[in-house]
Amino acid sequence: MQNKLFAGCDVGSTTGKAVIINGNGIQGKAVCQSEIDPEETANIVLKKACESIGSGISPQDITYLIGTGYGRREVPFANENISEITCHAMGAFSCLKDTRTIIDIGGQDVKAISVGDNGSVIDFAMNDKCAAGTGRFFEMMANIFRMDISTFSNLSLQAKKIIPVTSQCSVFAETEVITLLAKRKNPADIAAGIQSSVAKRCFALLKKIGIQPLVTITGGCSNNKGLIKALESKLRLPIQILPVDPQLMGAYGAAVFAMKKHLGL
Repeated sequence: MQNKLFAGCDVGSTTGKAVIINGNGIQGKAVCQSEIDPEETANIVLKKACESIGSGISPQDITYLIGTGYGRREVPFANENISEITCHAMGAFSCLKDTRTIIDIGGQDVKAISVGDNGSVIDFAMNDKCAAGTGRFFEMMANIFRMDISTFSNLSLQAKKIIPVTSQCSVFAETEVITLLAKRKNPADIAAGIQSSVAKRCFALLKKIGIQPLVTITGGCSNNKGLIKALESKLRLPIQILPVDPQLMGAYGAAVFAMKKHLGL
């Protein structure tokens, strides 16, 4: 089994992710920007993941592959597909067996997931009606501050106070932030208000499923240090950073399922 390769391909709204594993763990991985055609995204990211292994590995060398993400049904080489919620739960659990609560912040939605002691999904809540609090929202905020997303993610760490951003709609929040900047308010304090506002939305979702430690974060916004600080303040609990890139959790969980399916587990 150690020589056999298993893969997960997560076709999301903004990025495609692929992870390839065998009995010794992760062997290859890749992230790419999503194309208009989900099938093209899947082909590109799996090829990149194979290339990251080297040794002439190609998609044809993969024994079993599971597709996940919003475009999971468009992964042409998948043996089957599984929802991203289920795959994120299995991915995080496979990294940290004590994981019981996940906040997954993707490009266009936010999910709160309650995880059982075998990596199964007990319950979940989802906000996919508004862009506020998603990766797209943070990209929009970073553009207002004329910063890249990485710089903006750290800006609130310099804040001396939190200037509340109260608008629940991403469009109105954009107007509110522009107005605050025009009034020459401290950008770091405004950024802290933005992070706090998103943390409150995440907290509301988490309350619906029940918050149990250990709490982890997955998705593309998992590297947002300002958001993690705001979440920890709101939850009054530490957020454990996963040892595998949290953005890859959907694809990693899908790869774990692929191996289990092949072994009949």
